[in-house]
Amino acid sequence: MRIDIISVLPELLEGPFSHSILKRAQDKGLLEVHVHSLRAYGLGRHKQIDDYQYGGGAGMVMMCEPLTNCILDLQKDRTYDEVIFLTPDGQTLTQPLSNRLSLYKNLLMICGHYKGIDERIREEFVTMEISIGDYVLSGGELAAAVLTDSIGRLLPGVLGDETSALFDSHQDGILAPPVYTRPEEFRGRKVPEVLLSGNFKKIEEWRNEQAEKRTAERRPDLL
Repeated sequence: MRIDIISVLPELLEGPFSHSILKRAQDKGLLEVHVHSLRAYGLGRHKQIDDYQYGGGAGMVMMCEPLTNCILDLQKDRTYDEVIFLTPDGQTLTQPLSNRLSLYKNLLMICGHYKGIDERIREEFVTMEISIGDYVLSGGELAAAVLTDSIGRLLPGVLGDETSALFDSHQDGILAPPVYTRPEEFRGRKVPEVLLSGNFKKIEEWRNEQAEKRTAERRPDLL
């Protein structure tokens, strides 16, 4: 899979893609992440990428021309399955959506800044708009990193145990059950006996019960 990201501040994305699971995915050749500076497509001597909004109001708006030139330049080399704009008013990111996006070959993400992008870019190029929650960030870079991580970890061969992602919270519509590791007792709290029993049928039943209980307590809206 290849993910291209258009950003005003590409430096913000250096850390998230240079460590841990996403780095291993890239080292294995399972994932390519390319961050493109929008400033390279800016207009005039000062590489302008934003301007005042028509009708007045606080905040600058990302201009049509730089974004269009960048998108068209990237589209010369490949066809994108989705052109995604990270925005607070997009559809909320969910596990099923990440699952679906992980099946694609090429994705293009646009990170908003300031008051957002000119609406005509959304109408002309954007095929999907995604929000990572009901709050506002300074820019779309962190949202792009979250989305890329949620997709990249699902690619076959990325995780050491490929079945691990199948049992994450939200993967089957409920939260994950509690997990434990050594020592068996810590500050008076013991690992549930069933997990030490070696009876995998009972362990699976216990995990299902705990997952449903935790979901009912913390996220009843999922049931």
